[in-house]
Amino acid sequence: MFKKILIANRGEIACRVIKTARKMGIQTVAIYSDADAQALHVKMADEAVHIGPAPANQSYIVIDKVMDAIRQTGAEAVHPGYGFLSENPKFAEALEKEGVAFIGPPKGAIEAMGDKITSKKIAQEAEVSTVPGYMGLIEDADEAVKISQEIGYPVMIKASAGGGGKGMRIAWNDDEAREGFQSSKNEAANSFGDDRIFIEKFVTQPRHIEIQVLCDSHGNGVYLNERECSIQRRNQKVIEEAPSPFLDEATRKAMGEQSLALAHAVGYASAGTVEFIVDGDRNFYFLEMNTRLQVEHPVTELITGVDLVEQMIRVANGEKLSLTQDDIGINGWAMESRLYAEDPYRGFLPSIGRLTRYRPPEEVAEETRAVRNDTGVFEGGEISMYYDPMIAKLCTWGPDRAAAIEEMRIALDRFEVEGIGHNIPFLSAVYDHPKFISGDMTTAFIEEEYPKGFSGVTPDDGTARRIAAAVAAMHRVAEIRRSRISGRLDNHTRQVGSDWTVTVGANRSEITMTADPEGADILFADGETMRVTSDWTPGQPLAELDVAGEPLVLKVEPTSTGYRVRHRGADLNVTVMTPRQAELAANMLVKTPPDTSKMLLCPMPGLIVKIDVEEGEEVQEGQALCRVEAMKMENILRAEKKGVVAKINAGPGDSLAVDDVIMEFE
Repeated sequence: MFKKILIANRGEIACRVIKTARKMGIQTVAIYSDADAQALHVKMADEAVHIGPAPANQSYIVIDKVMDAIRQTGAEAVHPGYGFLSENPKFAEALEKEGVAFIGPPKGAIEAMGDKITSKKIAQEAEVSTVPGYMGLIEDADEAVKISQEIGYPVMIKASAGGGGKGMRIAWNDDEAREGFQSSKNEAANSFGDDRIFIEKFVTQPRHIEIQVLCDSHGNGVYLNERECSIQRRNQKVIEEAPSPFLDEATRKAMGEQSLALAHAVGYASAGTVEFIVDGDRNFYFLEMNTRLQVEHPVTELITGVDLVEQMIRVANGEKLSLTQDDIGINGWAMESRLYAEDPYRGFLPSIGRLTRYRPPEEVAEETRAVRNDTGVFEGGEISMYYDPMIAKLCTWGPDRAAAIEEMRIALDRFEVEGIGHNIPFLSAVYDHPKFISGDMTTAFIEEEYPKGFSGVTPDDGTARRIAAAVAAMHRVAEIRRSRISGRLDNHTRQVGSDWTVTVGANRSEITMTADPEGADILFADGETMRVTSDWTPGQPLAELDVAGEPLVLKVEPTSTGYRVRHRGADLNVTVMTPRQAELAANMLVKTPPDTSKMLLCPMPGLIVKIDVEEGEEVQEGQALCRVEAMKMENILRAEKKGVVAKINAGPGDSLAVDDVIMEFE
């Protein structure tokens, strides 16, 4: 077995590989850029080598720099993680020449399957069902439009060397095809150093389901069931689960066998994933094969008990698989939530900054439940604009789908992240959505259910009342602490009132509180009483309570009139006042926000790539104004209404912060 491996990656996947290597008694080497000098993967590894500036194209994807790190440390093998160099055949070839093992498939398989155009041709030859499309190279936007017309809209414009949603656009007409071709080409060049583009038919209302395969170099292979990855935004997976709530055993078997046939056709050896789109009749069509470990691999590990990273290492060491297809079962259900550094209230735009608070829920592995958090960050660390915005993968397991979902809801409730925008509120909302709960979903779920973006959740009356009871009881505890007279041996306090007016959003409740050492009884005006118990103390940002016999977890932050409360996708200003205070507060004027309707504000920290208009130009609603690149994604900012550009304040190459004024209108 290898004595030392280098992880040619960063963040949570580097940490993930280090954990398994440590379990196997293998020493690890981390590589890091200027931005990652204090990163978690650097701290976890036995050794670490600096490889250059923050941008990935000057550090993590520079093959010569990675090879230098291998030579310096004497690493015998390299695990590439995902992204970066994981599907780069030149990197695999460089390792082979150096006599260093690549913990991944052979170079030929990477070339055949990593190139999406070639992989589709091979899949067709192997009699795998494929999506109609144009497999040749496309020279320019005019040709892209012509091909799109021939295939028939809508079409998917994709980077041949792409992955992770990068270099991918859906076009519904000629204008979108022309625009999408150029954006995809730019993103592909920046992310992968390969700007080749192909176009295929976009199947409407599809599910995205993928098969995990594992093969050795001795001709053996197994498929480890499927993962449902239909909850996506901008072609980027957000929630994954295993197994799929849609597949039956016959379809699973057919997809698995086709996936293995494809893997054997290219001499595959390692862990890999064959991705399909599946229609409502369970017809499935090959999309691509990812010749690497997938981001969502933990859900497969949770339902099969197979450590995929360990198996990859053993295969790279020349060992035969110890597993047969009969050994692969489905034990329970697993969910994965990708926690992104993005602001769901601002169109999911990237967010960077310092993690002033980062407290994941406790990891557990029990017979009836499991919580796992794969992460590469820590409290006090920085989220950089240079890399992917994913900061953690929160996974839960239960005996069935309902149990796994409930375990995830509770884990998200307990996950504390402050200092940056993040998508925990949105994730919580999805897990409570009736369509998701039913399992009736497609890749259009987010687009259909949140067509105007995410603006938070309004709790139902029952939940609002439980929150009101909880906050009233918490307010009483805080009032007692504030009113305590220091220096008195008997610890006397001033009398805290029993009558309060509690407002949760639009729900106003008049309550009377009766307390005892174990908790408080909250009596509402209509006669309902709720018992509240908790060990919460003022200052704690997470409150775990029991309200009317049911658990309730709230993220709380004190305000001048009560608390900011976050729960299951709702972000609420909860006020607690005496009846007289509430009466006076009703007469207060509401502050009017400033008018920014004649400005284009930068919605995220990023780099201006291009300004598409000029001063004095008349623009139409929906017209592209400029392009901003952040966290490896190019974002097109469009005019919200017709107008004339009065002033342009930024140009290509400028680095902007959130709400910086890019241009002004007459």
